[in-house]
Amino acid sequence: MAHDLARRTLELVNIPSESRDEQRIVEHIRHAVSLPLTYATDEALLFATVRTGRPLVLLAGHLDTVPAQDNLPGRIENGSVIGLGASDMKGGVAVMIELAAWAAERSTALACDLGFLFFVREELPVEESALPRVFAEAPLVLEADLVVMLEPTDNAIHAGCLGNLNATAVFRGESAHSARPWQGVNAIDVAVRGLAPVVAAEPVEVESGGLTFVEVLSATRIAGGIADNVIPDRVDVRLNYRYAPGREPAEAEERLRELVGGEVEITSHSPPARVATDSELVERLRRAGDLAVEPKQAWTPVAEFAAQGLDAVNFGPGATRYAHRRDERVEIAELERTFETLVELALSR
Repeated sequence: MAHDLARRTLELVNIPSESRDEQRIVEHIRHAVSLPLTYATDEALLFATVRTGRPLVLLAGHLDTVPAQDNLPGRIENGSVIGLGASDMKGGVAVMIELAAWAAERSTALACDLGFLFFVREELPVEESALPRVFAEAPLVLEADLVVMLEPTDNAIHAGCLGNLNATAVFRGESAHSARPWQGVNAIDVAVRGLAPVVAAEPVEVESGGLTFVEVLSATRIAGGIADNVIPDRVDVRLNYRYAPGREPAEAEERLRELVGGEVEITSHSPPARVATDSELVERLRRAGDLAVEPKQAWTPVAEFAAQGLDAVNFGPGATRYAHRRDERVEIAELERTFETLVELALSR
């Protein structure tokens, strides 16, 4: 199985699938999975074992990658598959394909029904997500008792996820000649004062579901100025606020506005996912691989599933430290460990 998983991962790595250009890999997946296809568009494919009334575990994976960094084609070297998307998340997709082939031959022996959802555009802002259409058109997804998103987690369960709030703070002044700055109001000066509470804001630890998340607020981009001899009348600062499960989205927006001394425009907002460690199936998954359970200190599509009332966690073979890197890779032994854990989950009662 280690050989098959490595070969499958390399095969997927070598199919370029940068976000918005995934059609080739969608067609490849359509013919690679050994289970009935229950839903298909150019954005998502859903395969499933025959429904028996057993709990439904939905395995989910995205097919897109970030842009290449001279890391195609891939290769196998020193026990790892190396190349674009190997960690995030073509290794996880390879596990899904091989697990579907395994399940197709053993459906009567399974302790749970299995679904396999492959979708596009995960690496883009949530406004471009393919999942809302899936939720509207594929009712089987909403029947899932547990969703496992196979993004890289170093083979730990990452429960919950942070909310992701992006905003633009606008600081206004009055333009003037730089030789006579007192005749205007320097928007940079206004921004410096207005951003002081943001810069001073310390990370805040928040407990949710028995796990500790860290809330952080960061200024990520700044733009302003007209010319070297002009006092600027406007500065725009991009802000990113990551907040813990349990905080309501409206509360997060209010907190951001309290900290920023200027106009604030919310540009995108992805709510957090609740911590689903009270799920009996999550506990079965933990026991199946003797897995650590950790907070997801990021935003992931588990939040989109959670917003539909579904229990969802991240669990996958890739090393988080290699995601999006030029030297991206996944260890073959970790692919095998993920596969074996999911086999044990599918068989355990």
